[in-house]
Amino acid sequence: MTTKTYQAKPGQVEQKWWLVDGEDQIVGRLASDIAVRLMGKHRPTYTPHVDTGDFVIVVNAEKVKFTGSKWEQKRYTWYTGYTRQRSESAEERLESHPDQILREAVRRMLPKNKLATKMLEKLKIFVGPEHNHQAQNPEKLEGLGQVRQKKRK
Repeated sequence: MTTKTYQAKPGQVEQKWWLVDGEDQIVGRLASDIAVRLMGKHRPTYTPHVDTGDFVIVVNAEKVKFTGSKWEQKRYTWYTGYTRQRSESAEERLESHPDQILREAVRRMLPKNKLATKMLEKLKIFVGPEHNHQAQNPEKLEGLGQVRQKKRK
């Protein structure tokens, strides 16, 4: 008896739109669940070399939380072309670009290849409760970023 392995073809999988509320969500846990949706690993038809993920819309991105004292301790660095790197804390980044905190966290959880840029384009992050993708009829996604407890016997 032989079994065939299913491999999705580009454009074969229907991509859904999901709406996530970032209010009072922990950044790392929320980002890991969003990355799974963008990659398509939540589906049984996941294929690593094909973009089988869904679109994700995040609202209230400025209201995400870090645990502990990461607001002061976490540093974002980048290279400008001049000598030395630029750096800012998470607290400073929240004031200037609140959407970039979640986008960076999700980007770092995606695979490091050309397909990841396509996946990251499907992430739409908005500051505030409003978004401009009502025409896609996104479904509200509950339970993302929550701590999962193992059931004990």
